[in-house]
Amino acid sequence: MRSLFAGVTIRGRAFLAAGIAVGAFGLALGQRELESLAGALILLPLLSALAIGRARYRVQCQRQITPVRVPAGQAAAVTIQLDNATRLPTGLLLAEDTIPFGLGTRPRFVLDRIEAGGSRRITYRLQSDRRGRYTIGPLNVRVADAFGLIRLGRQVALPGTLVVTPAITPLPWTAFGGTWLREGGTRASTAAAAGEDDVVPRAYRDGDELRRVHWRSTARYGELMVRREEQQWRNRAVLFLDTRSSAHSGRGPSSSFEYAVSAAASIGVQLAKEGIAGEFVTDAGPASASAPFEDVLLDSLAVIRPSPASTLIPALAHGWRGSSGLLIAVLGRVSAEEARQLASARHSSGAALALLLAVSTWSGQRPADRAPGETDAAASVLAAAGWRVTTITADTPLATAWEVLNHPAGQPVRFGVHAPAGTS
Repeated sequence: MRSLFAGVTIRGRAFLAAGIAVGAFGLALGQRELESLAGALILLPLLSALAIGRARYRVQCQRQITPVRVPAGQAAAVTIQLDNATRLPTGLLLAEDTIPFGLGTRPRFVLDRIEAGGSRRITYRLQSDRRGRYTIGPLNVRVADAFGLIRLGRQVALPGTLVVTPAITPLPWTAFGGTWLREGGTRASTAAAAGEDDVVPRAYRDGDELRRVHWRSTARYGELMVRREEQQWRNRAVLFLDTRSSAHSGRGPSSSFEYAVSAAASIGVQLAKEGIAGEFVTDAGPASASAPFEDVLLDSLAVIRPSPASTLIPALAHGWRGSSGLLIAVLGRVSAEEARQLASARHSSGAALALLLAVSTWSGQRPADRAPGETDAAASVLAAAGWRVTTITADTPLATAWEVLNHPAGQPVRFGVHAPAGTS
């Protein structure tokens, strides 16, 4: 009852006040006609409140957010369907959805009426330039009677979740299965990192595909031999992101931290497109692997914040140590000693690549005030340990840096890349 009286509009209150005043005059003057008019003025808002109060609980709502995960700067569509589950038409409806302040003003819609058993669908778009996990809803629906005497509200839709991931840059196709591992053109056509001469075959079994027959071994052993299944590390990758606040510079979207987060997201999406199973690791340790790699990566990066850690030791202790396959590290400010720790923690024979950020270029300092060659020491240590390293500045396009990083060994590169020792 309290909510019913709280929903009385100014017009409804005027009807009640007029009814009370006319009723008082009617009693004082003994005029039954005035008393009847007063009863009508008072009963009309009350009956409207009871009728609309009964109907408002039969308004059902469904919400759909498409897509539920969207890169920063791109829009998602929110569709809401309101169904009238009663046998009576509703009055005027005012629908207002609840969205976080960072996504703009609350969308509002006015619906004339919904017939008995009918439905209405409303759609609006959301866009954010900042990554994060946003709660959308609940939907507040205000129902008004035909006379405008009562307006009652109710939350009729459960909240939904919109995940805004970092901006994702399309990257060129990699050569991980070919030139970088000094193999053939694709992963499916190779069986060992050293090349086809080092394949360890096995005897043919019923059901084996003929395309897996290893003819050189067949001729050597005098019986049909097939290649073994490819090593699992061939399709695995570890993506490491340095989130230490002390390793980055700048503020907001233009900081080196946000650049690194966007780079990690772009690389992870590219790996997933190429069918490479991955694991996401930060200086705080590996992320939970309860979902596919791309989902875990993007959900983690949507809400990731700079960490207070001052060293990479925790990541080296339980991050990728002992892991196999490709390693890609997106690093902030790294000293030569930390680079040696990174190099010593790498035990696998797979490729190791590093995007090393020249953090001072994100600090807003003048070029003359920046530290010259700030990444040379770390890059030289990693390159000597067999890593391929690209140095990135604030004005380096990520796609260009990625293409340079994956440039085939033995061919000239364009800028800021340190090839592993022994390569040109």
